[in-house]
Formats: sequence, C-alpha cells, structure tokens
Amino acid sequence: MKASGVWKLYPSGESTVQAVRGVDVSIDVGEMVAIMGPSGCGKTTLLNILSGIDEPNSGEVFVNGKPLFGITDDERTNMRSEHLGFIFQDFNLLPVLSACENVELPLLLLGYSASQARSGALDALDSVGLGDRAEHRPSELSGGQQQRVAVARALVHKPSVILCDEPTGNLDSATSNEILSLLKQLNKEHSTTFLIVTHDSTIASHCSRTLRMSDGLIVEDSIHTEEE
Repeated sequence: MKASGVWKLYPSGESTVQAVRGVDVSIDVGEMVAIMGPSGCGKTTLLNILSGIDEPNSGEVFVNGKPLFGITDDERTNMRSEHLGFIFQDFNLLPVLSACENVELPLLLLGYSASQARSGALDALDSVGLGDRAEHRPSELSGGQQQRVAVARALVHKPSVILCDEPTGNLDSATSNEILSLLKQLNKEHSTTFLIVTHDSTIASHCSRTLRMSDGLIVEDSIHTEEE
C-alpha cells in the first residue's frame, strides 16, 4: 500500500481545515504499522483515505499497485472488498446474525457459494479461537469475543491489508492484550499486513513500525527491532 502527496481539506466556517497535508507513506507486505498522535492530528482521516472511505482532495493511493481513486465507485468497492479488511473499535457486527454469518459476509459479497463461504468462515473462527461460538449471536458473546469475530471477518477473504481503527478501544486491558497477541500471531504466521490507528502506546510498541502524526503531517517514522 502506498500514498503519494495526499491532501484532505474540510471547510470550517470561513476557514479551511487541512486535516492531511501532502502525506507520502508506503506500507510493505507483512508490516504491522501503528499510526499515533493527538486527537485531531489527522490519523483517522488518513486511515479513511487509505481504506477508500474518504476521497482525498489531491494525491494518490495504490493498493497492490492499483489506484484506489480516479476509478468508478463500483471499481473502488470491488477493490476494497477484495484487497482490504477492516477492524473497528465498535466491532460493527450485525446483531441479528450469528458469528459465522457475520464472518461469511465478505465471501458472499465476493461471489463465493454458500458452502464455500460457510467453510471459510468456520476456518477463520477456528483461527481466532472461536470455533465453538460459531452459532452465537453478538449479544451472547463478550466484548473480547465480539472483537475476535470482527478479526475473523476481516481476515476471512485473505486481504492484502487489514486496517484497524482503535481495535482495543472498547476493551479492558487484559482483553486488549489478548487481541493484540492475536493480531501479532496472524501477522507473524500469515504475513498479514496491519495498519492500526491507536492511542495505546503498548500496541504501538508491539508493531514493527510507528508513524506519528501532528497537524496533518507524519512527523516521525520509527522502525522497531525485535529487541525493543
């Protein structure tokens, strides 16, 4: 994933807020990258642009060498569905569906058969330790279990990059550590690329790299070694 010269401007009364200002960033395959910074620094806006949710005023984003913007809405939707996975702070599970039904949705949207989608969803739930909770609805699961379902949904179609917005923000510290360990395991075993917006320095310390933002700019790009 690569962004080049990305700007995002928002009108605010008689002035204009420069939420993201000419950002260049490249995320390599298998990296686990944290984006940190104070509230209002532009980190969530940048994540939304990299995920195709928001369109930049200028600049380019490439996923697997293909442009994410300057294409039709349908083409962008297809690219996001095929190449990107998403994990949110609020889980965003559909309450009327079972864990398995939530997880198989990305596969069904990609045109998999019902049996293929069900098999893939069960495998993904097994990989996050929830194979025995496949038929439970979100209301029957703890917060940590719901986030594990969300992780399974994000990885079920084997995306190039999984983008996370405060993935442990609604969890207690013990459960947060469990989710962090799970993400690290998936990153290490499957070379899954993660881009994580977080306020939690513990999460950042376990990533391979941290981008720090201030006033719409990346002001620091730190590589972490295993010894750290």
